[in-house]
Amino acid sequence: MLLLDTTDLPPDERVAGFRAAMGQASVPCRIDLGRAEDLEARMHLFAYGRANLFTADASGFRLVRTPRHLRMEAPATVALAFQPHGLGRFSQFGVDQLVGSEDLMLNDLTAPYEFAWSGAGASRAFQISYEQLALPVDVVRRAGGRLRASPLHGLVRAHLHYLMDRADELAADPGSAALGSATVELVRALLVSAAGDERLARPVLAETLMTRVRTYVDLHLLDPDLTPERIARAHNVSVRQLYKVCAQAGLRLEQWLIEHRLEAARAELVTTAGRRRPVAVTARLCGFRDPSHFSRRFRAAYGLTPRDWQHLSR
Repeated sequence: MLLLDTTDLPPDERVAGFRAAMGQASVPCRIDLGRAEDLEARMHLFAYGRANLFTADASGFRLVRTPRHLRMEAPATVALAFQPHGLGRFSQFGVDQLVGSEDLMLNDLTAPYEFAWSGAGASRAFQISYEQLALPVDVVRRAGGRLRASPLHGLVRAHLHYLMDRADELAADPGSAALGSATVELVRALLVSAAGDERLARPVLAETLMTRVRTYVDLHLLDPDLTPERIARAHNVSVRQLYKVCAQAGLRLEQWLIEHRLEAARAELVTTAGRRRPVAVTARLCGFRDPSHFSRRFRAAYGLTPRDWQHLSR
């Protein structure tokens, strides 16, 4: 849902529009802006089940949430965010943080904070209720300043980048609520890992293992060396345990990987570029080392050869 596009507003209405959109997507706070005629902003809010994704692309501004604002409204919500463009400055619980495209920032909306950037910038924030996280407040807050210490930081960041790059498509998909729930599980695992809470780490990581495996596979599906051994190693489990958790989810691991790669290849073969390139090149791009093996599996799955499928789309 588009909340604001200042190009649609006359200059004297942009500040009011910015404040209204920010209030709709977030919580009460003081907003410091430059000159109205210089203000540029575009904001969206996407629903993923009970979680939300808020995107903002804007010229520089500063948000300050004070104890007075907390008394006005303090939803039990946290936001996990990053900056695809620009460098954000975030302060909460006495910790100052610079936030760039390679960093994740955890904002607890039940507490005061300051957030700002200068010049053109952008922010992407996945908003989750404490009820969904099902974690103690002290664990969440302890994790906030230690996200990079977790080995899950890169996985969750990559997942959020993907989720936000395709927000228009994914939020409209019938599976968006399930995708939101899976993302909450990933965030929950990240926070427990970053907090270093041994009481919660083992059960939460065990509960979220299959979600983390699915996410990892989706992100690395086209890597030719994506093997059960690599997947197990990335999640600090044995190959035997990996096979067990996949079986409990009703999946045969190798078959699952092949089916996903075949689907990726089938979609790629009928793109403009895919119709021009040799089938063997597409096979390698989609993680198949042996083009002959790819062609046999493709025909068995879809009833025609990759070349026939390629030609049908012309």
